[in-house]
Order: sequence, then structure tokens, then C-alpha cells
Amino acid sequence: MATPADPAFRQHLQALADKYRASIPQRLAAIGAALDAAGPVPAVAQLAPLHETLHTVAGSAGSFGFHALGDEARRLEQLLRETMAGTAAFADVAPQVRRYLDWANDDPTGATISAHD
Repeated sequence: MATPADPAFRQHLQALADKYRASIPQRLAAIGAALDAAGPVPAVAQLAPLHETLHTVAGSAGSFGFHALGDEARRLEQLLRETMAGTAAFADVAPQVRRYLDWANDDPTGATISAHD
């Protein structure tokens, strides 16, 4: 196995990060599409695709150096899980997801996202 000091290993990691970076617009579009498909008063089943897309970004972004992107996706995923359980209102979640998408589409490499509700 290569060690972190191995230049080929670093190049491989950079190539993976570049590939992930290139996929961010599609990942964000999937989140937006799932949010739109959920509608204003979604049933729990309608929230599952949104949860899944947020979960995917939450689990992968940090691995490729996009820590704020992943951390905020994780926060939103957990808030959405509360909505699915009936302990949070979707009307409070949806604007936060939109704000996340606006921020991430503008600069997914940013270290922080503006304050949320």
C-alpha cells in the first residue's frame, strides 16, 4: 500500500478530489430536484429522496476536502430526519436547504456557510 509521502498516492487522491469537485453541480442539482419534488407539504415518502441525496453528500464531501459542504448537508439531513419523524416542520427545513444550495452553488469550497435558522 502506498504511503501518504508517495507522490503517486497524493496524485491519486488529488484526482479523486478533482473528480468529486466536478460532480458537485450534479449532486446539488439532485438535492434541488428532490426538494422541488417534495412540494410544500410533503408526505414522509416524498422526503426520502431528499434525505438520500443529503445523506450522500454528508457522507462523502468531507472525505474529499469539502468539509463545510458535508457538515451542512449532515445538519440538514438530521433536521429532515426530525421532519420525517414528525418533530420538525418541513416549512422550516425547506428554506434552509435552499440557502445551502445557493451557498454551495456559489462556492462549495467555502469554509463556512452563512448562519442558518
